[in-house]
Amino acid sequence: MLKKVAWLFSALTTMMLLAPAVFAQGGAAAAAAGHVDWIDFAAALALGLAAAGCGLGQGRATAAACESSARNPGASGPIRIAFFVGVALIESLTLYVFVIVLIK
Repeated sequence: MLKKVAWLFSALTTMMLLAPAVFAQGGAAAAAAGHVDWIDFAAALALGLAAAGCGLGQGRATAAACESSARNPGASGPIRIAFFVGVALIESLTLYVFVIVLIK
């Protein structure tokens, strides 16, 4: 465990030391970079929130389907069908947001 923590700490330290050199820009590029496109930021934020929400929803749906199948093995067929329909609807939210981000 200590070895993993040491490796993670050294990786984060290396990234923090190299970040200024990676993001350094020239004079003209730095002046033009002062403009922030808030639409792109909002689209990325919406996609991230949708993906996080869908991930949580799919996890809860999977847990509930597994638990209900374990409690009543005879009903696993209808539970499986409802699970697949529910996961498809949950995943469609992320796909809709992704299409909106691409269209924006």
